[in-house]
Amino acid sequence: MLAIRSNRVATVALLSLLWPAVAVAQQSPWSVAQANNPASFPVAVIGQRSPAASLADQVEIVRTAHGVPHIRAGNLRAASYALAYVQLEDHGPKVAIGLLRARGEMGLWFGRDSMASDFMAQRAYAIAVESYPLLEQATRDVYDGFAAGANRYVELHPDQFPVGFSPHFTGYDIAARDVNLNRVQAASRFLQRMTRSRDSSAGAGDDAEGDTSPLVEGRDPIEEGSNAWAFAPGRTKSGRAILVRNPHLSWSAGYYEAHVTVPGVMDFYGDFRIGGPFGVIGGFNRDLGWSTTNNDTDLDEIYALDVDSARADHYRFEGASVPLEREVVTVSYRNGPGISTETREMWRTPLGPVIHRDSGRIYVLRGAAEGEYRAGEQFLHMMRATSLAEWKEAMRIRARLNSNFTYADRAGNIFYVWNAAIPALPHASGGDTLAIPARSTADIWTRYVPFDSLPQLENPPGGYVRNENDSPYFTNMHKVLDRALYPDNFPEPSLRMRSQLSLQLIDNKRKLSLEEVVQLKHSYRMLLADRVKGDLMAAVRASGPDDATTAAIALLEKWDNTAAPDSRGGVLFESWWRHYTSGASADTMFAEPWTVESPLTTPRGLANPARAAEAFRAAMTETIQRYGSVDVAWGDVHRVRLGSVDVPVGGCGGALGCFRVLNFGTDPDGRRSVIGGDGWVLAVEFGDVPRAYSVLAYGQSPDPASPYHSDQAELFARGEMKRVAFTQRDVDAQAVRRYRPGQQP
Repeated sequence: MLAIRSNRVATVALLSLLWPAVAVAQQSPWSVAQANNPASFPVAVIGQRSPAASLADQVEIVRTAHGVPHIRAGNLRAASYALAYVQLEDHGPKVAIGLLRARGEMGLWFGRDSMASDFMAQRAYAIAVESYPLLEQATRDVYDGFAAGANRYVELHPDQFPVGFSPHFTGYDIAARDVNLNRVQAASRFLQRMTRSRDSSAGAGDDAEGDTSPLVEGRDPIEEGSNAWAFAPGRTKSGRAILVRNPHLSWSAGYYEAHVTVPGVMDFYGDFRIGGPFGVIGGFNRDLGWSTTNNDTDLDEIYALDVDSARADHYRFEGASVPLEREVVTVSYRNGPGISTETREMWRTPLGPVIHRDSGRIYVLRGAAEGEYRAGEQFLHMMRATSLAEWKEAMRIRARLNSNFTYADRAGNIFYVWNAAIPALPHASGGDTLAIPARSTADIWTRYVPFDSLPQLENPPGGYVRNENDSPYFTNMHKVLDRALYPDNFPEPSLRMRSQLSLQLIDNKRKLSLEEVVQLKHSYRMLLADRVKGDLMAAVRASGPDDATTAAIALLEKWDNTAAPDSRGGVLFESWWRHYTSGASADTMFAEPWTVESPLTTPRGLANPARAAEAFRAAMTETIQRYGSVDVAWGDVHRVRLGSVDVPVGGCGGALGCFRVLNFGTDPDGRRSVIGGDGWVLAVEFGDVPRAYSVLAYGQSPDPASPYHSDQAELFARGEMKRVAFTQRDVDAQAVRRYRPGQQP
């Protein structure tokens, strides 16, 4: 239950003055097209709200090889009903639990130790309920349909859920997942600084710096990032644009491959993150496609308001005394056979939540798009767009707060935008460690940097755009963007070795086929070795090596500087780098760090040759002890282990300069198996009919008993991809199962 009590009347005018308006979208051109061109389905069916049994009659699922569901529906509601149903078929209770979390009922169903997220979730849920009528009908149909599909699956499969589990989801639950809230954790560094400052004045002293080692022995950190390429027709053998989508996250991240077709309305193939119809979606339709990569955005500012010394819980703004808004949130939780409640108090202002009070100041976090509820609507517009102009118009909704977007289309356009709902600041950025004094509207930000003023490139010279999570300035080396043109809350230039390798692979005049693009994507090259191996060999040889060390250096010299499964030398090199950089920032261990003046050739060399030689001897000892020899093949150590599959794999972490990013954990037998990195990969060529390849390494289902759990693992390990079935003919030719989800037998 959510109970919110606020003194809002005195702040209505202030709220409307300060908060960027959330525009209510007008009727979309696709809604008009749907009404005027219902294709083979009668208008009465399109948009019709039906019970689950009727929805099942309006949709067919065709499962093709590897379990990819192709959903053919008469309307968006039925299509989304089927999408929820297949997600639950393959991922089971995970979907339902995610919806309970969005509703703020984890504690109610699973007890007090599960309720931590419920307090913020119930606020998002309240916003979802309030804003639901403002969403377009098409978006509501998707949310309502997904809820109906989840309910139907739970109804028909009670054995997969706790006894008595019957939450009866609604469209509100699904929409709540897409509501954005500014979380006070975003200000954690500021709060830590405030705490250190107070403790220091009391004689406690500063905290020591944390471990900066780039590699953790035993289990690699998961590199939450992505790679993306788009090639213009002038760079391809077919004369058609090509797009590559390549997120790399934990292998439990929940990417889900699916194809949704509603004739005359939508025909979209891509990834649907488990738990809802709209995640951070990427994929393609007949006309266009896009990929996302994470970006570094400064979306928040911390403001310091003066307290009103004469009135409790008031602050001074624009010369007036303004009350803080008090919110009381009550959460229910299961307490044995009964139900108990817990209440927490939160304080807010129209600028954002209160994160700290101290020394006559009230500190608030003003973040981008607090309460924004249209992220799903924006993605639906993007999925149904038919041109770059329409797709950009969808992006201008600004409900997707961040991410780089890399785009290509059938008309031959390629496009890149560093997307951010980034504040247009009237002051220097405070980052997350400095609070900006605010006494009037002139002191705070009140609007976003316009979409068309964000860093972006359309059809640049060289015929490519790309991003691997670095700043946008080197997206294309033929048209480098000028950092000086952008405000100080935009990122500084950066180009890590993964990005540099990407450029080395594609910044040339070579024309590529779709198959050659796929081959390039799976490059095993380890760029770090190109930059430091020569210095390493020189340092070891100068240290007076014994015969065994000399032989190990000879092995390294012959090594091809790759993380290919059969290459020998990479395991030794990886161990050496970990020893060499242990306890230090890797950037400080190069003779020449990265510079903006030499973005494609730095960092390089070794700053400490003596330490490098010592680390090499330690790496030799470690490699021999663990694997019996220094010349062990990369794939003998690095494995894909999923279900009954146990095969060698090539690829390495971004810190080693690999483009095919893989993160590993050490198993009990000493071998290292993939736990994250590349997992979902898509490459598509936009002809009259899209032609595409894809692979989902960890399969459509995490259930080891599912035939779709490990059936793509060997394909992925070999650096291969499956042919995508997109047309009705191709889907029918690959069909292995047809059914209507949730239909009574």
